[in-house]
Amino acid sequence: MSETDLARRRATSSAEDADGLDSTEFKQLFRQHPAGVAVITFAGPEAPMGFTATSVISVSAAPPVLAFAIAATSTTWQTLRRAQTVLVNFLDTSSAHLSTQFAQRGADRFAGVECRTLPTGEPLLTEAAAWVRARVLEHLPTGDSHLVTLHALEAQIARTHAPLVYHDRTYHGLGEHSRL
Repeated sequence: MSETDLARRRATSSAEDADGLDSTEFKQLFRQHPAGVAVITFAGPEAPMGFTATSVISVSAAPPVLAFAIAATSTTWQTLRRAQTVLVNFLDTSSAHLSTQFAQRGADRFAGVECRTLPTGEPLLTEAAAWVRARVLEHLPTGDSHLVTLHALEAQIARTHAPLVYHDRTYHGLGEHSRL
């Protein structure tokens, strides 16, 4: 799809959706929808880069495709859009502090964080419960964000501890106590 077609589609969508939910109502709705927590990391031109994401989703098992969203205003977007591969570091309750650290604005997000660089160049957070290395397939402009689709290349599960979820602006751990 050409840039002109994308711009036309966005303009048409904006006009058609003028009577939809406003952003405040939409955010309130999704605060009630729990989401898994991950940190997306990738090699920047001068240093490793990363950010917290609660939008990681499984898209397809065959081929293995996943996706996440990033705000167009994010300080990491301009560098991420040039990255060919990323690492999705899945967090659990024991690595919850990484979520807060990688959500900070204007700070060195890697300061004091245990990580190592994979032979392929991506920074791996060694405290992550699991990770997947993926090749970037597409960046799809979507509203005030970009949807980034990925092809999973390799993965590792370090431990199966209590997964970290984000609900109503608070972190929670899933475990036996939350099983129905």
